[in-house]
Amino acid sequence: MIDIGWTSREVTRDDETVAVVLRRDFPSPVDDVWDALTDPERLKRWFLPVSGDLRPGGAFTTEGGAGGVILTCEKPFLQVTYGHESSVVSVRLSGHDQATTLELTQTVPIAIARNGAGALWVGPGWDEAYLALELFLTGKEAQGQATPDYGRQTVAAWVAAIEASGTATAEEIEMGRQVASRQYAS
Repeated sequence: MIDIGWTSREVTRDDETVAVVLRRDFPSPVDDVWDALTDPERLKRWFLPVSGDLRPGGAFTTEGGAGGVILTCEKPFLQVTYGHESSVVSVRLSGHDQATTLELTQTVPIAIARNGAGALWVGPGWDEAYLALELFLTGKEAQGQATPDYGRQTVAAWVAAIEASGTATAEEIEMGRQVASRQYAS
């Protein structure tokens, strides 16, 4: 696990999936973070507008076309498919004092991710979401904060996490880094 500043990043791989795990403490109570994750009016202010059948078993779409199915939505645990029916995002909240730890895990089948470097397809995007959520919860403007420099830093952090995990070769990591740099750091 790599801890860069305020977010820890981990990449794992088994025979069936590659998983990215992000953990971060947010300076807000669990109820406030949960509401920011599940209230469509608040969600669109820091993530994306979402529409559809927003209850367990219901299908949803985010602006831009990605979407999925809500598998579980019971505080403090949210689980959805996202982007592909076999890509599962799980969010777990835990509270302490006036802070909340948000742990997000996204699992992607090996057939799609191929190896641990597949984490570079989604990890930096979740870093951007964590940044936007932090700014939203603290009353700051979230738009335009994920600069190319921020993108380079998150791509580098994910490269380090993949290297530490031993789930991809140096060549696979470099290929993933190049693609992620074009997407998140340009």
